[in-house]
Amino acid sequence: MNLSNIHAPKKASEKRKRVGRGMGSGMGKTSTRGHKGQRSRSGSRMIRGFEGGQMPLHRRMPKRGFTNIFRKEFNIVSLERLASLGALHSAPITPDVLRKAGLVKTKHPVKILGDGDLNVAITVHAHKFSKSAQEKITKAGGKFEVLQ
Repeated sequence: MNLSNIHAPKKASEKRKRVGRGMGSGMGKTSTRGHKGQRSRSGSRMIRGFEGGQMPLHRRMPKRGFTNIFRKEFNIVSLERLASLGALHSAPITPDVLRKAGLVKTKHPVKILGDGDLNVAITVHAHKFSKSAQEKITKAGGKFEVLQ
């Protein structure tokens, strides 16, 4: 690559369209808006998805399902990830410890799932536990405590 084959990116040297600057410009009189009609008027602004009065696509589509506005979001952590963390920690594992370790990103409550095996006896504090997680923690000799 050298100075002889360097060129400006596409459309970098294109001039902007100057409308309403006389007949000779080719964009005078109606300023590329056509004659009459809704879009030809000044100050005209249609909402997103407006289709000229035709029923918009998002209103033609059938409604599906149900969104529960009271739904509770949980940060999900599996037992196998806790086992790797438990080997390093002798202190109880709390949501703050999980946050510092990078296993939990948001401030939502934490739920522990029973994926994987647990060989280390650990104490876990979380907001919710699956049944299999509870069984595996007690079987390994650890404890679980439900937070509010």
